[in-house]
Amino acid sequence: MQLNSFDEWSPLREVVVGSARNYVSHSRELSFDLFFHDNIAHDNPSRSEWYYPRLSARSGSGAGRVPIKQRYVEELNEDLEGIAETLRSLSVNVLRPMDVDADTAEVRTPAWAASVVPPLNVRDNTLIVGDEIIETAPMIRSRYFETQLLKPVFQEYFRRGARWTVMPRPMMTDASFDLSYVRSSTAGGPTEPIDDPQPSAYDVGFEMMFDGAQCLRLGRDIVANISTANHALACDWLERHLEGRFRVHRVHQLSDSHIDSMVLALRPGTLLVRSREVAEKLPEPLRGWDMIVAPAPESNNFPAYEDDDLVLTSPFIDLNVLSTAPDTVLVNDACPELMRTLEKHSFTVVPVRHRHRRLFGGGFHCFTLDTVRDGGPEDYLG
Repeated sequence: MQLNSFDEWSPLREVVVGSARNYVSHSRELSFDLFFHDNIAHDNPSRSEWYYPRLSARSGSGAGRVPIKQRYVEELNEDLEGIAETLRSLSVNVLRPMDVDADTAEVRTPAWAASVVPPLNVRDNTLIVGDEIIETAPMIRSRYFETQLLKPVFQEYFRRGARWTVMPRPMMTDASFDLSYVRSSTAGGPTEPIDDPQPSAYDVGFEMMFDGAQCLRLGRDIVANISTANHALACDWLERHLEGRFRVHRVHQLSDSHIDSMVLALRPGTLLVRSREVAEKLPEPLRGWDMIVAPAPESNNFPAYEDDDLVLTSPFIDLNVLSTAPDTVLVNDACPELMRTLEKHSFTVVPVRHRHRRLFGGGFHCFTLDTVRDGGPEDYLG
């Protein structure tokens, strides 16, 4: 099939589903702690004061490897296979990235080294806009070369006529990161301090860093979440690159990074949102769309974890659904409240198992990259 993906809801024909094979550890270093800051630092009812381990609880300074129990990885891979099989049953062609080789322990540049992670959340480092693949500027060092594992998929789309672009790659020294968001954000409680950046011979100042999951695609319109100077620089690049083809609308600090943890478009005129307050930051035309507020989980539908397990997402991770058609949505089967809510709004809900979403930082939308949908460059915002 030829690359064609303009929105989040039109009938899905082809999709990449991520891989977690040979997932071994997280690297606790500056870029990781910045990316997951809101969820590492805030609101944990199950652990005395906080939702997640305190940043200050890590031993020493700099990078620290946090092992991941392999039974979680095995169960995650089972669930990923279940997601892929469910999509196939809905007549969607499923593609997979290359796996990280078990002997590849880390990624390294002249400026830093970090443990490697597999191409699991494939939505993050790639933005599909119509007939173009854009590899975005990574935000986490351990994911710097992640899109290389998608190269066979991208090459095939290129052979079939797709455009293929790579956003400028950042040096990613400590000085590259804008720390203002984490130093000023107070949502959910006091902000844990981030270590002062260390100087490097490769410092160039703030650089563009941006994930595809910061964008909500609405035909010829793209809503982009901007929380730091890194995001703003990347959005400048995106606006110039797409000028005349797409309109980019900036929203500010809707979240620390990804927009799909706060709002998803399920069909033209309908949004799934974390709260009514989300609407206040959206572009004016979107504020008139119907808002389905994701219900807070009432049942205990999350696995119990041990104190040394690093939890990376909030209980609202299951808002991260995947639409396969304007009336059909893949939802975690552990979320009866959300399924009932969507059914009341005339959606067909396809329940799929996904157990360890809070350990691996992603839901169905994060784990997938929709490359072929039926929709085109429609004007939904006027």
